[in-house]
Amino acid sequence: MEQTLYLVLLLIALCSVSECVQRQYHFINERKTWTKAQRYCRENYTDLATADNMNNMKELNKSVTGGGGPYIWIGLQRTSVNKWQWSSGDPALDLNWRSGQPDGTDECAFMRDGQWEDGGCSTSRTFICSSSNNMSTGLVFVNQTMKWRDAQSYCRQNHTDLVSVRNQNENQQIQKFISNSQISNEVWIGLFRDSWQWSDQRNSSFRYWNAGEPNNAGGNENCTAISTKVLGQWIDDPCDRKYPFVCHEDKLILIKENRTWSEALRYCRQNHVDLVSVHSEEMQRRVMNVVKGASTAEVWLGLRHSSLLGIWYWVSGDTVCYHKWAPGNGTGEEDCERTVRSGAVQSRGDQRWISRPETDKRNFLCSRYE
Repeated sequence: MEQTLYLVLLLIALCSVSECVQRQYHFINERKTWTKAQRYCRENYTDLATADNMNNMKELNKSVTGGGGPYIWIGLQRTSVNKWQWSSGDPALDLNWRSGQPDGTDECAFMRDGQWEDGGCSTSRTFICSSSNNMSTGLVFVNQTMKWRDAQSYCRQNHTDLVSVRNQNENQQIQKFISNSQISNEVWIGLFRDSWQWSDQRNSSFRYWNAGEPNNAGGNENCTAISTKVLGQWIDDPCDRKYPFVCHEDKLILIKENRTWSEALRYCRQNHVDLVSVHSEEMQRRVMNVVKGASTAEVWLGLRHSSLLGIWYWVSGDTVCYHKWAPGNGTGEEDCERTVRSGAVQSRGDQRWISRPETDKRNFLCSRYE
């Protein structure tokens, strides 16, 4: 009994030090065109740098401090495909457009009476931010009218981001928040449309453009550089210009082979470091992005259930401080079953965690973190 209590306390203690950086950035102080920089990064690391959020941008900017000149390539390039995306980087899955919308003429979205319309980004409206500090709703109404990009900047500086609406339930919650708060009936949300794509094909909609950018001056500015003169914000520029660049080294690897949980664990430990552990909302978002490429409906994580202790734990040795269980999963009912249970993340929909028999065969996610 004392040994069991000691193990539980040890796991809880480890929880506070279990955060890990999502990816590593490597600044290359050699001047190359965007295409040659892309080739260099793919040969030596993973790809030209991708940023999913402001935390990534802070790390990326740290990597270029003190050198490189005024402009530095990252991995964002213009394509011929325009698509709707969330400012926060959340996947745009369940879209709630009003009939006849979007009409294809505008690039930003607002909510009116619980439904969405596209509108000119330069129109000034009130807006809703998402906020991790608001424990009751996670929402903050800003009673100032701003253009869409100014509203985005305000939310990122003061809260988290412009609000994302990932499903019908969240849409109803936001509409209820609007009604209860008796606020403006038209509010900007974090949905926008553009034709930019990351070099590594990551479905990240995070953008950090400088004011007035992208402007496609001359009609051939199809690649993205960060400007060290304006706090690492971005400009579009012709791809044949020669700048230093930033590569990223990805630490999460999706294995599209169907294996049992134990087989997946063995594979990750032999070829990489371990099955992945998820310790924060930020890491969950990174996992969500990666597993969208899976060929199975669920993807194994390094999550295991102990019938002896009655707890879920990560195979890295950490207890489950952060969790994203789907309803009816992770409740402890596994204690009464003889089947050994392990944890997987859904590769579609809300992408929550589910409990599965460890003999099921699924794709799996390895980590390169030491």
